Amino acid sequence: MSKLREMNIRTVHIQLVDGTKINGQVNINHEPGYDRLSDLIGNSNDSFLIVFNAFRYEEGKKKPVKHRTIFVNKSHILWSIPEDDQK
Repeated sequence: MSKLREMNIRTVHIQLVDGTKINGQVNINHEPGYDRLSDLIGNSNDSFLIVFNAFRYEEGKKKPVKHRTIFVNKSHILWSIPEDDQK
């Protein structure tokens, strides 16, 4: 039986190598000792970053596309930043 962990949600902004931008939320409380966005992205145990309540902005398109969940391949992330003023 798996143990449930409390979620520690952070809003993030991500730029992919193809120019796509994603804004959404991630659970920083992934593993014990991981409490920063850089810990989550730098973790080599998982190839994908799970982003939920996400908006995907593509170059040349005016309106973003809303997604409940996006699985982002970490090797395609150019940069990512947490939103300011988060605990």
